[in-house]
Amino acid sequence: MGDLLMKELVFGHKNPDTDAIVAAKAFSYLENQLGAETEAVALGTPNEETKFVLAHFEEPAPRVVEKVAPEVEAVMLVDHNEAQQSVADLKDVTVTHVVDHHRIANFETSLPLYYHAEPVGCTSTIISKLFKQNRVEIPAKLAGLMLSAIISDTLLFKSPTTTDDDKVAVKELAGIAKVDYQQYGLEMLKAGTNLGSKSEKELIDADAKSFEMGGKTIRIDQINTVDIDEVFARETALRAAISEENQAEGYDLFLLMVTNILNSDTRLLVVGEPQDVVEKAFDIQLKDNKAELPGVVSRKKQVVPPLEKAF
Repeated sequence: MGDLLMKELVFGHKNPDTDAIVAAKAFSYLENQLGAETEAVALGTPNEETKFVLAHFEEPAPRVVEKVAPEVEAVMLVDHNEAQQSVADLKDVTVTHVVDHHRIANFETSLPLYYHAEPVGCTSTIISKLFKQNRVEIPAKLAGLMLSAIISDTLLFKSPTTTDDDKVAVKELAGIAKVDYQQYGLEMLKAGTNLGSKSEKELIDADAKSFEMGGKTIRIDQINTVDIDEVFARETALRAAISEENQAEGYDLFLLMVTNILNSDTRLLVVGEPQDVVEKAFDIQLKDNKAELPGVVSRKKQVVPPLEKAF
């Protein structure tokens, strides 16, 4: 083999959001500029918001892969590290790079690797720093995609996951992309809340992640909206879809967060057991499996940690 360049695939988590797709594109571009041979792929099709972003900057959606081992021996992960959020055959390939902003869990490798994690609001924020460190220029289109990812993950700086690094990155990227990020950001977030055309199954899958806690499998899905009641008009059908999913996939507990992106409030619908752990985690009484969580917008910072503690 010697000096032969081995191609690697770069991808974000399952049920990709804007950051999962954009971070893969951005990190792949950077790595290629530095002499690697990589291709950005995705573990699913873009959601409404991401479609809006890709169309706005005239960028194609990445190819979707189910398995990676038939194609490559090594991969790079962005925006995730937990095995259950990654590609099905992850154990059959070598992970050489991870760039992420989440907790680290269920992740181990047999070989040393490049691992870069920072507690910022978005993976694309970290990658924008890596461009600087490596003195690689960010093309205008990619800058537009990256600022979209940061706005998406931080809900235009309203999420508690937002850091000064994220704000700085958006402003710099907006300069390169020549975008009015406030106006564009709101348009983009609203594009992601067009829920009428989606089935209940699509809604509960669109932004769902699985977590292992206390020996149970917890599934947490978030739906962003500008009208919570509009989503709960479909509550009966949503409950049925969640129960079906719990049985089919073996989820013990399913938390559906319906979040109003304009005022940062969430209404929670909980299907499965143990319900008392959820009440303990958020110091709430569930009424009819539901509770209001004012000011809660972040699964990562405001939902997963208290749940873990309660378990």
